[in-house]
Amino acid sequence: MPENLTLAPGLSTGAATRPVHLFSPLILRGVTLPNRIGFSPMCQYSSPDGSATDWHMVHLGTRAVGGAGLILLEATAVDPAGRISPGDLGLWSDAQIEPLARITRFLAEHGSVPGIQLAHAGRKASTRSPGDGGGPLRPEEGGWTTFAPSPLPLDAGYPVPAMLDASEIPGIIEAFAAAAHRAHQAGFQVIEIHAAHGYLLHQFLSPFTNRRTDAYGGSFENRSRLLRETIAAIRGRWPASLPLFVRLSVTDWVPDSWELEQSIALSRELTALGVDLIDASSGGLVPDLAAVGGGPIPLGPGYQTPFASELRRQAGIMTAAVGLITEPAQADHVIRTGQADLVLLGRELMRNPYWPLRAAAALRQPMAWPVQYERARS
Repeated sequence: MPENLTLAPGLSTGAATRPVHLFSPLILRGVTLPNRIGFSPMCQYSSPDGSATDWHMVHLGTRAVGGAGLILLEATAVDPAGRISPGDLGLWSDAQIEPLARITRFLAEHGSVPGIQLAHAGRKASTRSPGDGGGPLRPEEGGWTTFAPSPLPLDAGYPVPAMLDASEIPGIIEAFAAAAHRAHQAGFQVIEIHAAHGYLLHQFLSPFTNRRTDAYGGSFENRSRLLRETIAAIRGRWPASLPLFVRLSVTDWVPDSWELEQSIALSRELTALGVDLIDASSGGLVPDLAAVGGGPIPLGPGYQTPFASELRRQAGIMTAAVGLITEPAQADHVIRTGQADLVLLGRELMRNPYWPLRAAAALRQPMAWPVQYERARS
């Protein structure tokens, strides 16, 4: 095996005689990504009644034209109460399928694999969008009741969320499974479950926000139960030929909370449940880390890549690296050295939707341009 092809335990590329680099295809069950560049889910807060609009078509379609191998749509609420803000994209209704199908058809026609991130915001729901200043929505502004594993507010000035009763939890699981079924009808080929950044599934995982004493709280097994049951329900409604991702906050950056070792243990279990890749992010659970003795986060180029590397190495699962990855050589190095199988770019691809075309030129890798743009290649 070439020195620059590094595989995690139990993983196989099916092409181990060839070097793996940023522009190598990636096989995920019955889906092949044309390269290892993905567009990370980035909320647009631009969805009246949860439906996709022309904005999403242009926004996402441009990244497909720009050459991203995988395009993951923003955090998409599985239930109206799980929206971050009133403008969140949703997939709780059949009426939301066709506006998304229009987009997935375009993405696929232009060579990108369409994926979607399914989410429930939990106690981080019912807020103003960043463009409106953020913060909790008051009832007179259209705010709604938020839910969480335990009645702990996000921060000062935020409402105390209602504690989810055990009898209500099956409804949350069914909402995820029903949204996954609709995602398939809409033409998506990848689902990512959002269990990071302080949203509901992450709130259950972390002992910092989960103070329950029932079957969904206390031990690691109990705190991870909702995520595991959600994955099983989605796998029951999502074709076996299509891949399933999970985004994890690998650490909360808070002492005595969720951390790397628990993420490794969980990732080992998720493999057996049919999860194909862990999108390794971090944080988001606590707005002010210093106030709870946490942080500081060591922000810098690729600061979260070691998490992807450790999960890949110790849990034997494919991973995606995300977070301040901006340069072609940097992204290529992550793949060539076996730190991750996929690189996700968010803000960088928002700044430059044609980043993959530029990266291919910089790395001297062949990549087809859209025929409409061919005259601009040089």
